[in-house]
Amino acid sequence: MGPGFILSIIPKTAKTMTELRHAYKIKHQLHILVMIGGTLLLVTGLLMGLIHPYLFRMGWYLVSMTLFLIALAMGPFVLKPVSIPVKEIVNHHQGEEIPEEYFRLSKKLDIYENIENLIFLIIITLMILKPF
Repeated sequence: MGPGFILSIIPKTAKTMTELRHAYKIKHQLHILVMIGGTLLLVTGLLMGLIHPYLFRMGWYLVSMTLFLIALAMGPFVLKPVSIPVKEIVNHHQGEEIPEEYFRLSKKLDIYENIENLIFLIIITLMILKPF
């Protein structure tokens, strides 16, 4: 999950379209690692619940798993539809100047990525503190 927190920061440093395209290539490679790590985290979390069934009666565990599934569902149902027009601009824009349309669309994407990061911070907090 760690690298996932910086995915939205990487493209913000780009000043030209060449830099932006490179930033999105880096973001894509890191995203693959985040997906692998997220899958392993879900599998090990469920295995931990199978080994210790009492966890399925713990509020923090159930809320964490529910939030994790919501965050996973945000990828294909929220982030992907919002990111498609952004990627179209990145892949097809001619010239070196980053168009204003990119900035408008990427701000919308940033909002959803920040919401997802907040969900992951809540999950981490629940797993550490186990408040209920």
